[in-house]
Amino acid sequence: MSTEAAKRSTTGSLTVKQRKTDELKPSPTLTAEPKKVIIKSADMKDDMQKEAVNIAISAFEKNNVEKDVAEYIKKEFDKKHGPDIESS
Repeated sequence: MSTEAAKRSTTGSLTVKQRKTDELKPSPTLTAEPKKVIIKSADMKDDMQKEAVNIAISAFEKNNVEKDVAEYIKKEFDKKHGPDIESS
């Protein structure tokens, strides 16, 4: 007896819905247009600004809560540039 036949005999019936290919759509996050980053004021070198933007983008992709985003950014910068003595 096949697995499906066994399921039918124990549950009474088995309903299998076939998905159409047009039902399989990418998530909105993958299709969303990229956001434009605007740096209004910065006291950093250009390469560090680019790094900060990349880390911030990554933080927003991984976290939904603002506090978690800030924590992620701080941890990444601390890893790469050492902890800020004033905030410790």
